[in-house]
Amino acid sequence: MSVKIPRALTIAGSDSSGGAGIQADLKTFSALGVYGTCAVTALTSQNTLGIRGIVEIDPDFVSSQIRSVILDIGVDVVKTGMLCNGAILSRVASDLEELGVKNLVVDPVMVSTGGRRLLDEEAVEALVGRLFALALVVTPNLREAEALTAMSIRCVDDMKRAAVALRRSGCKYVIIKGGHLEGAPVDLLFDGEKFREYGGIRRETVHTHGTGCTFASAIAAFMARGLAVEEAVGRAKAYVSAAIAPGLALGGGVGPLHHFHEFYRF
Repeated sequence: MSVKIPRALTIAGSDSSGGAGIQADLKTFSALGVYGTCAVTALTSQNTLGIRGIVEIDPDFVSSQIRSVILDIGVDVVKTGMLCNGAILSRVASDLEELGVKNLVVDPVMVSTGGRRLLDEEAVEALVGRLFALALVVTPNLREAEALTAMSIRCVDDMKRAAVALRRSGCKYVIIKGGHLEGAPVDLLFDGEKFREYGGIRRETVHTHGTGCTFASAIAAFMARGLAVEEAVGRAKAYVSAAIAPGLALGGGVGPLHHFHEFYRF
């Protein structure tokens, strides 16, 4: 007897330290009861102290991975992360459009925590013009939202203005992550008509590597399980907050989240 399991595909870069990127996405999918598949866009040499090197994957091979997965295993939700350059980004957008992917979560990974650029400047126009137009949900953080809108964001009202501007790209939902705001972190969701705020508690820890990847992947996982976007975002925020709380003190820098905190603790 066959068993129907929710399926999610992540298209992103590999993180050799296991805290972010493909590795964080697949951990999140597994922790939340979703079968995860992947298409790798880049190999990174990195640890908790930063990125040492990046090898970008040929766009044809990225496309081959996407098609191999979707045309055989199928997919309920696709999540994108680090896409590196315009050639990869445009190829991914073309494949997803041709394959009829409807449930797309786009995490516009542009700059690493350490300040290294992860998407070249020429690709930003394609990101907004092509991929955002296909997306059901886009999940920029404050810095990414500022870069994409040329706005200064210092408060929730600024986030609202940026969300309105970003939604003009054609996506259905914009969620701007407020982790870099002063005070309690507030995430803002905009569906074109109304705003919804998701409050949270700021954890006093440096071990937050992979937070953005994990949040977007958790949204994708809950969507794959059939939840509406509004509930998926709320559940994803709760999952990330709980994964930060244990504080995995690995390495000498910014350690990762504990993606499997519900299954075991240290």
